[in-house]
Amino acid sequence: MLKISTAPHMSSPVDTPILMRDVVIALMPAAIVSVLFFGLAAIVVIISSVAACMLCEYAVCRWLLHKKSTLHDYSAIITGLLLAYNLPAGFPVWMILIGAFVAIVISKMAFGGLGKNIFNPALVGRVFLFVSFPLQMTTWPKPHFLDFWGADAQTGATTLGILKQLDASTSATALSKYGPNLDDLPNYWQMFIGYTGGCLGEVSAAALLLGLAYMLWSRVISWHIPFYYLSTVFILTSILWLTKGSPVYDPVTHLLSGGLMLGAIFMATDYVTSPMSTNGKIIFAIGCGVLTVIIRLCGAYPEGVSFAILIMNAFVPLIDRFAAPRIFGTRRK
Repeated sequence: MLKISTAPHMSSPVDTPILMRDVVIALMPAAIVSVLFFGLAAIVVIISSVAACMLCEYAVCRWLLHKKSTLHDYSAIITGLLLAYNLPAGFPVWMILIGAFVAIVISKMAFGGLGKNIFNPALVGRVFLFVSFPLQMTTWPKPHFLDFWGADAQTGATTLGILKQLDASTSATALSKYGPNLDDLPNYWQMFIGYTGGCLGEVSAAALLLGLAYMLWSRVISWHIPFYYLSTVFILTSILWLTKGSPVYDPVTHLLSGGLMLGAIFMATDYVTSPMSTNGKIIFAIGCGVLTVIIRLCGAYPEGVSFAILIMNAFVPLIDRFAAPRIFGTRRK
């Protein structure tokens, strides 16, 4: 069959399944760490989410669209993993099924499938669950290394949740009022390795950075979005930290806690919902960083990564139009 396409005519052995497979490999360190700290509860959430996303995509392809299944491209597996990584350990399975339905059927397949969706499917599913089941989405089991069966089911606040309780305007008053809570704050090392409360895939910065190193080495993504996203958050919080002196603005804590690493490395870099040009990626990443800081420090929620990325997803077509490189031999508009 003769295939006609626009120039340039280039062939490559790298296709969508190969790229998606590498992303799955990059996500594995975070899965391993989550199981080490949250045990069987983490395994149940991850398996349920991946299986539900794959089932939803298969059902839509075969029973509604009457076409060949697209499970071979690994995109449903990635959505399932990312959705699971945005959930706490022990999250009810029936709620996971709802989140998978929203992520795959509504956010992805309703737009035409992979390559046509406007918003990141896993983030849409996560935000839907967050606004629908806020209690379950903010119940954080405490990590226990190698406690596979999760005998101790104590819950606690996340690092950002503790910081949110502090009064940023009067640091001394806040410290005297909420002093005991500061003892619950994990140190930098605990946040780096994953010994802290939070969603499954966001607790270990080390595991996420290992995945980033693999994707950069295999050239799955470029460095621009993670670097500028993380740098923007670090610079803005550093300025506030130096001027106000409150622990609320500690830049290292903001980098290592919450979903910042997970969002900057795996979700903001999504091919479909991020800009194509280098300049566009930089604009997109800086916008994500600014919105994340605004929501974290000025909003009602302690976390702002999901909302920031989804908001910037909506601006991707405009960013691509604005940052499109000049076509050689034409005048600038």
